[in-house]
Amino acid sequence: MSVIHVFFADGFEEIEALTSVDVLRRADFEVIMTSVTGDKTVTGAHNVVVQCDELFESCDFSNAEQLILPGGMPGAETLSNHKGLQDLLLNFNAEKRPIAAICAAPMALGKLGILEGRKATCYPGFENHLKGADYTAKLVEQECHIITGKGPGASLPFALKIVETLAGKEKAQRIADEMCFKA
Repeated sequence: MSVIHVFFADGFEEIEALTSVDVLRRADFEVIMTSVTGDKTVTGAHNVVVQCDELFESCDFSNAEQLILPGGMPGAETLSNHKGLQDLLLNFNAEKRPIAAICAAPMALGKLGILEGRKATCYPGFENHLKGADYTAKLVEQECHIITGKGPGASLPFALKIVETLAGKEKAQRIADEMCFKA
């Protein structure tokens, strides 16, 4: 079975990370909360402590269907600087496999040139990290196999866009309706 990895580092934005995990699990995806810190216990930007499912080093990404990078600082910066994650993102991009990043985390994609010539959005003030991207300032932006989100307020539309991309509009709409969210 294919899985979705959501990556965690200390200082992650809780609402972005946990909304993605929650919505994708509601949509019946296997979601693995993956720590890049060497410790399964990770503390968010607002001191919410979570227990991840796996450590990056112990994961087999061959069956990964989607990679998701939440924002928050310094979490997004830690993700951006993680060599193993950089290599994984470059491989996914080369194979045109789905990647999503929200808030400050699109800087990890920009740093690697993944956003070059693509529409993208991010948290205001991080635009200069989106090397070669066409910055749109939209709440959620999708181009090809890349989805980017603007910030915490975009968490639910961002997660629903991932569901739509992987499972179709009907499933995304069903999840939105069940959550009493008007898209």
